[in-house]
Amino acid sequence: MDLSLRRLPSFTPRPGPVLVVVADGVGVAPAGPSNAVTEADTPTLDRLAASTSATELAAHGTAVGLPSDDDMGNSEVGHNALGAGRIFAQGAKLVNRAIDDGVLFDGELWGQLMERGRAGTLHLLGLHSDGNVHANTEHLYALLRAAATAGVTRARVHILLDGRDVPARSALTYVEATEAVLAELNADGERDFRIASGGGRMTITMDRYEADWPMVERGYRCHTHGEGRMFASATEAVETMYADQPDVGDQYLPAFVVADPTGVPVGAMADGDAVVLFNFRGDRAIEISRAYEEPDFDVFDRTAADGRPNPEVLFAGMLQYDGDLLVPKRYLVAPPAIDRTMGEYLCAEGVHSFAVSETQKFGHVTYFWNGNRSGYIDPELETYLEIPSDNVEFNKTPAMKVREITDATIEYLRSGRYRFGRINFPNGDMVGHTGDLGATIEAMEVLDESVARLIDVIEELGGILIYTADHGNADIMFTEAADGTRTPKTSHTLSPVPFTIVDPLFDGQYELTPPAGAGLANVAATVFNLMGYEAPDGYEPSLISLRGS
Repeated sequence: MDLSLRRLPSFTPRPGPVLVVVADGVGVAPAGPSNAVTEADTPTLDRLAASTSATELAAHGTAVGLPSDDDMGNSEVGHNALGAGRIFAQGAKLVNRAIDDGVLFDGELWGQLMERGRAGTLHLLGLHSDGNVHANTEHLYALLRAAATAGVTRARVHILLDGRDVPARSALTYVEATEAVLAELNADGERDFRIASGGGRMTITMDRYEADWPMVERGYRCHTHGEGRMFASATEAVETMYADQPDVGDQYLPAFVVADPTGVPVGAMADGDAVVLFNFRGDRAIEISRAYEEPDFDVFDRTAADGRPNPEVLFAGMLQYDGDLLVPKRYLVAPPAIDRTMGEYLCAEGVHSFAVSETQKFGHVTYFWNGNRSGYIDPELETYLEIPSDNVEFNKTPAMKVREITDATIEYLRSGRYRFGRINFPNGDMVGHTGDLGATIEAMEVLDESVARLIDVIEELGGILIYTADHGNADIMFTEAADGTRTPKTSHTLSPVPFTIVDPLFDGQYELTPPAGAGLANVAATVFNLMGYEAPDGYEPSLISLRGS
């Protein structure tokens, strides 16, 4: 594969480095009391938005490879688009296709899972909402119906309550819908399909980047061994926990287990069972996949609390969540094959680059940016720095590690070693997900302070800074009913995201000319142009055009 880049004959790149700053979750929405971005005191971001080198980019729906423009963007697909410079069909769209055309149910693996399910129990585990960021209940229902058609008579559903990509306390709506599907499938008396366990996605199972393995262990024990507070049904569990913790959203509810009247869990796993993780997004699926799949797994003890051994199960993911590490080894739908990423081209040109974020978003500027590829492309040319995230609720520390990310970035910029860098400031997204408006406003002010520091260094070095985001979140923090009642909005938004070029040595060589419908995938070609290269063939068009060319 030819990864050489052609030089722009009529453009002289700046002497300093090009830095891309991704303000995670900072979208562009109308000013108002629900907009933490505009409610915050952010003189630097205000100045960037008013610049003649500023525009807005689409960061959701078809612009990032999702099925429709009703689908919120997310950090995974956003960073894929930023790093790849092109739009690839993403998780939800791939799964939709595989279900609609029947390919998902035609493969050898599905047959093996059904064989196990007919002999024992089929377990379906995943995020229980239609947020379409990590999973979709419509996919769950398609799997359940196909399993029933295939002759499976016993299935158990293990639900991870969302409240993050959907309204904060919407779990009962989804439980009711799933119970209706289960009742439909059980109606002829030939099947026993039930919800067996669950808990909030930020309390059990869905950790990422190895930030909180005990969270994964809690989920594993809950789903596998039936360890947790017991209830007669998922509805009873959620209603009871709502009453016990009236200010806690779904994502933070503790683990629960559905048990029969004698106190026996209805869905503990046994030797010979099959387990399908129906999440399609990778970052929060890798660790639990490892716990189910690795024979020599040693991060935590998988033995049950009462001494029962870990069951032997056939595990499969909806997709393969890490193509380099091959996690999981068995999967139902092939992930997008993302090639010719920005990083591959820059390494082929011998360009030194760096990537920095804290644990919560480190994989976004490395793994996702590099087209779902783990590790370095070229360790001789690249430096990746992960700053450990604090294991706390993010509204308790709204700054997160933004200042530390800034310090490290400045050190790299001033070293003179690097021509390109990319960083992710995570707090607009992670604090925004808590629904805490005041904390998110504080997060934005810390972000503003840090962007100002980076601009000062870029000016000092004669480089270029690009400020953008991967999707919205902090820009709409609540919805308001006609009677004035406010409901926290913890999910991403459909808002566009900001894009500004800060070029202290700008001399009129180029102008900002975004094409119609410009989105995140247009950023890569722009970066190549600003570094003095033509964009690779097939990349989405640059957001700038050279004057006189």
